[in-house]
Amino acid sequence: MKKLAVWIGFLLLLGLFAGCAQSGEDSAEKGETDAGGKVEAASGDAVEAIEPHQDLNQEPVPLKVERVGENEVNVEMTAQITDIEIEKDYFYKAWTFNGEAPGPVVVVEEGDMINFTLKNMDPAIPHSMDFHAVHTAPSKNFANVEPDETGTFRFPATKPGVFMYHCGTSPILSHIANGMHGTIIVKPKDGYPNDDVIDREFIMIQNEWYKYNDLDDFSNGEPSQVVFSVKSFDEDGRNTNGDTFSLKDEPLLAKVGDRIRMYINNVGPNEVSSFHVVGTIFDDVYMDGNPYNHFQGLQTVMLPASGGAVVEFTVTEEGSYPIVTHQFNHAQKGAVAILKVTETGEDDGKATMSH
Repeated sequence: MKKLAVWIGFLLLLGLFAGCAQSGEDSAEKGETDAGGKVEAASGDAVEAIEPHQDLNQEPVPLKVERVGENEVNVEMTAQITDIEIEKDYFYKAWTFNGEAPGPVVVVEEGDMINFTLKNMDPAIPHSMDFHAVHTAPSKNFANVEPDETGTFRFPATKPGVFMYHCGTSPILSHIANGMHGTIIVKPKDGYPNDDVIDREFIMIQNEWYKYNDLDDFSNGEPSQVVFSVKSFDEDGRNTNGDTFSLKDEPLLAKVGDRIRMYINNVGPNEVSSFHVVGTIFDDVYMDGNPYNHFQGLQTVMLPASGGAVVEFTVTEEGSYPIVTHQFNHAQKGAVAILKVTETGEDDGKATMSH
C-alpha cells in the first residue's frame, strides 16, 4: 500500500507540472491581458502569434499624403498585422505601418504642419506614432490609439533631414523590433547644393530582425537577420520590405557616370550601421540629411540606431557595387544590396558580385 501511495503521489505531482507548463505556453502564445482585457505583447520563448493575430494577414494599405496648403499636409497611416517574407519562404507576422516593414516613406517639406491620422487596424494591441522629425509633446501627440480606433494629431516639421519614425507604445522595443519602423524625409526648403547634377536617387533603410515577438531576444540577443530595403519617392517606383534577398536578386541600376544620391536611415532597433558602398567614395555627405551638416570624401558613414544621412557619389565604371554595412557580421546576416552599373543604365543580364 505504501508503494502504491508513493506512485499515486508521483503521478499527481507530474500532472501538476504538466499543467503549469501548458498554462505557461498558453500565456506566452496568446499574450497576457491587462486590467482592461486588452492583449499585450507576448514575450519569452513564444514562436506563435498571439491568439488575435494567428489567422490575421491584413493586405497592405496605401499611404495617404495630401497637400492642403502651402505649408500644410495631411498624412494618414495604418497600424496593422501583415506577413512579411524576410528570407525566402520564411515569413514573419510583422506589426507594421501600412503593411510594410519598414513602413512607407513619408515625405514632407521643411516648415510643413503635419495633420497626422493613425488608423489602428490591430484588433488586440494599441499603437502610436513617434516621428523624430517634429517638435511636440509626446504625451499629447504620440499617444496610443486603441485597437480598431483612429487618432488624429498635429505637429510641425521645422528641420530638414532624414528621420526615423516608429511606434512609441510600451514596450517600445517590442513594437519596433516586430516591424513598426520607417523613415520620414523632410526636404530642405532651399534644396541640397548638388540638386541640379543628381542623376538618380534611392532611399535605403537598414533594420534588424530577431526571434519572433520575443522581448528577451529583442533585449539581450543578437539579430538573426540584418537587412536593407529600398523605397521610392514615386509611388510607382520600387519599394521592398526588409529582406535578405530582393536587392541581390534584382539589383538597383545606374549608368556609367551617374551621380547618385542615397537617403539612408538605420532604424535599428539596436545596432549601429557602418554604411559603405564598395568601389566608390562619398563625395558629399549630409549627416541626418541636414544640408548644414556637410562632410566630403568619406569612405563610411556611421549611423546610430535611428540615425540618417544623405550621401552622394559617382559611379565611374561598369560593374557591381555592393552596398553594405561594414559591420561584416551583419553583412553576413543579409545586409548587402547590389548597385549594378551598365553603359545604358539598364540591366544587361550579366551576373553580379556580392559580399
